Amino acid sequence: MAVASGFEPLEELLQGFVEATPGYSAQLCVIQGGHTIVDIAVGDISPEQLSGVFSCSKGAAASVIALLLQRGQLRLNAPVAEYWPEFAAAGKENVTVHELLSHRAGLMGIDGGAPMAEYLDSSVVAQKLANMPRMWAGNSLFAYHSLTMGVFMEELVRRVTGERLQEIYEREVRAVHELDFYLGLPAELENRFVPVRHPLNAMPEVFVDPFGLQGVGANSVTGFLDNEGQQTFDLFSVPNVRAIRESGFSAVGGVANARGLASLYEAFPNMIQPETLAEMTTLATSGLDVSNGEPGAFATVFTKPRLGNDFGSWRAFGHNGLNGSVGYADPSYQLAVGYLPLHAEGVGTGSRSDQISKLLRQLILRNAST
Repeated sequence: MAVASGFEPLEELLQGFVEATPGYSAQLCVIQGGHTIVDIAVGDISPEQLSGVFSCSKGAAASVIALLLQRGQLRLNAPVAEYWPEFAAAGKENVTVHELLSHRAGLMGIDGGAPMAEYLDSSVVAQKLANMPRMWAGNSLFAYHSLTMGVFMEELVRRVTGERLQEIYEREVRAVHELDFYLGLPAELENRFVPVRHPLNAMPEVFVDPFGLQGVGANSVTGFLDNEGQQTFDLFSVPNVRAIRESGFSAVGGVANARGLASLYEAFPNMIQPETLAEMTTLATSGLDVSNGEPGAFATVFTKPRLGNDFGSWRAFGHNGLNGSVGYADPSYQLAVGYLPLHAEGVGTGSRSDQISKLLRQLILRNAST
């Protein structure tokens, strides 16, 4: 447990969350300029324990995409079909890698869903997506490809390297930088895993049309099924299924702690060249997500600050997870941040992670002026 001088209000903020909401538990890690200035846990979790981070997994997977870009094995402006010839079916021959990896491809999911095993061996879903037409024309529209983004990344890596994305991540990213962030949790670390818990405050049930854009895009709700076609676990319990965290499916299967999240974003800008960093983190699309009408902003895989989720400067990039976890880097402040709540919670304006992010930036500016 550590808090550098001048950053005590962050610990006070988390302790305030505990007092206001009995049962609240979370980890927070902040690295600035290579120095850990906050590394704390409150409530019923320790800094060393691990839990599911849902779509924060995409940020870890993006590090492998960046390595392939840097080596010239992938080009963002190349047609996807150059690497994945079957993808050209149904009029998709001109869709570029950049469009695919910035949520503009219009391939949000499989009508009627797909068995869990097909997502965990994503080559099966990849073939189905390759045969599908786009859900819209052109590249000016976007919608969050919650599960299929993982399929896209994994299939591109398979096509250009012959290896699984998770193998490259483990060998060239996680092990090299000694990150507590796993795309495929080893069995010997299971004793450190704490299951994601349901929100402390009940969330209202909503109807999601499984054949609408939102339903097809949220296959984790309407189509992330077992082999008998039955939904066998609820949305917040996805990482609690051993098969999912063992596979390390790059859309939702990652396991980490706040220290691992922050360390990934500390390492990432230093492991690639500035040109590649710009390719990966420059804003590519923003506006209203056509599947849910909410504001969104994306670079290549990574999310960017936007109205409704102002987590950093214009240079910041990262990814949050469905349970309220978030990891990001903000070069303007020399920051790398990881936040992981034990109970699932909301994200965006007014959320706990939003309050933490804004207070953190205020403290940095205040400390710099004294």
